[in-house]
Amino acid sequence: MLNPCSERAEPAPPAPAQPTHGQPATLKVVIAGGFGVGKTTAVGAVSEITPLRTEELLTESSTTVDSLEGVAAKRTTTVAFDFGRITFHDPAAPLELLLFGAPGQDRFLGLWHDLARGAVGAVVLADTRRLATSFTAVSFFEDNDLPFVVAVNEFDGARRHHLDEVRTALELGPHVPLMTCDARRPRHVASVLRTLVEHAITIVSQQTLHPTTALQDT
Repeated sequence: MLNPCSERAEPAPPAPAQPTHGQPATLKVVIAGGFGVGKTTAVGAVSEITPLRTEELLTESSTTVDSLEGVAAKRTTTVAFDFGRITFHDPAAPLELLLFGAPGQDRFLGLWHDLARGAVGAVVLADTRRLATSFTAVSFFEDNDLPFVVAVNEFDGARRHHLDEVRTALELGPHVPLMTCDARRPRHVASVLRTLVEHAITIVSQQTLHPTTALQDT
């Protein structure tokens, strides 16, 4: 597994702030993955506000740095981050997620540490046509002990693979949630985000109940 940086992001907070007077608790989530995997699309699909986007046109010179294999039609790239917001209006526990879409190129890894700071977890979007581009994100969140889930973005015309095959190819442990989605569909992206929050809560609960084991695993 690749180790993109030796620097570690600051630990994620152990639990979300508790809501008061019916206000939702607010959590920060990072959406990551390789170049052109659908991160900007996913943020835009579910955001209840107009997403903040920092996209620039691809130039001929950038093609020597950013491979367009499998995404030849792509004309723009995120150069800082995408930002959006979604609120889950659960009467018992309303929740507001602040979504930060990370740039996919390895040259922006330094920014990932800033985006991951204070996040409850991350979504790694994967494209089975270019699965190798997911390794950097998977390794980053593993190395920084940040809970994450992997969502295979099913592009039109792409070959469908059994999730067990994807798990093996990405060397994911059995504890990492893995699912398929269409990043263009709000319901799909919202489901992925719910799965991430539930996964992060489970990990925090396990660490609280078994702190010694949690320390040994780090």
